[in-house]
Amino acid sequence: MTLVGIVGGGQLGMMLAEAGARIGIDSLTLDPAPDSPASRVAPAIVGDYDDESALAQLAAAVDVVTYEFENVPVASARFLAERVRVFPPPESLEFAQDRLLEKTLFEDVGLVVAPFSPVASKEELFEALDVIGVPSVLKTRRLGYDGKGQVRLESVDEAEDAWLAVGEVPSILESLVPFERELSIIGVRGREGGTAFYPLVENVHRDGILRVSTAPAPDVTRVLQAMAERHALAVMERLGHVGVLAIELFEVGDDLLANEMAPRVHNSGHWTIEGAVTSQFENHLRAICGLELGPTTLSAYSAMVNLIGSVPPEGSFDETDGVHLHLYGKSSRPGRKLGHVTVSGSDPETRDRVLGRVTQTADNH
Repeated sequence: MTLVGIVGGGQLGMMLAEAGARIGIDSLTLDPAPDSPASRVAPAIVGDYDDESALAQLAAAVDVVTYEFENVPVASARFLAERVRVFPPPESLEFAQDRLLEKTLFEDVGLVVAPFSPVASKEELFEALDVIGVPSVLKTRRLGYDGKGQVRLESVDEAEDAWLAVGEVPSILESLVPFERELSIIGVRGREGGTAFYPLVENVHRDGILRVSTAPAPDVTRVLQAMAERHALAVMERLGHVGVLAIELFEVGDDLLANEMAPRVHNSGHWTIEGAVTSQFENHLRAICGLELGPTTLSAYSAMVNLIGSVPPEGSFDETDGVHLHLYGKSSRPGRKLGHVTVSGSDPETRDRVLGRVTQTADNH
């Protein structure tokens, strides 16, 4: 039996471990918190992500290592890779952790990105504003997620405050491009290079945090789906990526602009647990363990609603056919993802009708 080490014990690690258990793959997690969500379903090593003793203990115990979030120190991934197989490779982490490297990678493989400029000082911010203009967004190069580490600028007069707000750290200034909607493509690449892709998903954010994902995204043409798959394939092949990779995209006319990537299972793919033949979590494990990838075809029209900050009282959701509640065992805190609800139906109309009720319940709490 294969034993997979998972760096990170959050909800993604928990869902990876659950998926593994269903196909005979055991998991061992590493997380600083003794009560991490993943510790509810799999054994855990308690230690910091840069604790070489804990990392060595993980490497010695497992057959392969993966990670559930992209802010694992690259040095730790390389430390592990000297001792055990690590997928996705440390290079995928390195590019995903730095927005400048990420944008450059996208351009190198032919993806369109919004105009941007690197910014390393207040003076460079003013120079970048001369080129990029406003409205624009100042984003830290590192450690930004769920709307953190970024400030919108509507005028040049806001530059000094924006620079202070991001902590006066290396950043990029990015043009705010009008777009029709945000989409995401989730692909998976195996150790032998085989790939599979899920249908494009439409995402709606609130306060910088993903609120609702709808799968498949309405009115997606075959041309658009093929374009997204081609982009994801190019990135995965360039990095030698193994496992799941998600790319967030902006639909602008007939084109797709790359926003950012996640070299891991992704929030916008949670619907695949109930809505696809093979979930993103199972396929990630299949990929890193050298197994044949599972079908990514839809088993139902689906949507996912994040439960953010608080969870409605027990019994609030009518968990009949097509409504599935997933709780992560986390304490309430503003802006924190505490769980999600997946809605699935045999047709888009059924899905959307139930989705409306679920969203209203979540919003009214």
